[in-house]
Amino acid sequence: MTFEWDEKKNAINKKKHGISFEMAVRVFLDEKRVEKLDLEHSTLEEERINIIGRVSDMLVLFVVATDRNGNTRIISARKAEEDEEEEYYENYDAR
Repeated sequence: MTFEWDEKKNAINKKKHGISFEMAVRVFLDEKRVEKLDLEHSTLEEERINIIGRVSDMLVLFVVATDRNGNTRIISARKAEEDEEEEYYENYDAR
């Protein structure tokens, strides 16, 4: 899997959320990650996927990504909110 992102957007994301896109790609290593199609922000030209995954023992992230020309493009990343983290662990326990 090849990842890409806009460096300017990465810098903005780091400043706003304290999470780099370099760290965000680690959610894809989590075999128990939760992936859902983001119908609200997807278009006919671009499907966006919301991913909730653990990147360390203490950190669960919420990442938005899309497929662009065969690469996974990171759009945004932040620490998962409480309800998202609960969804992750409910799914984690079910597997």
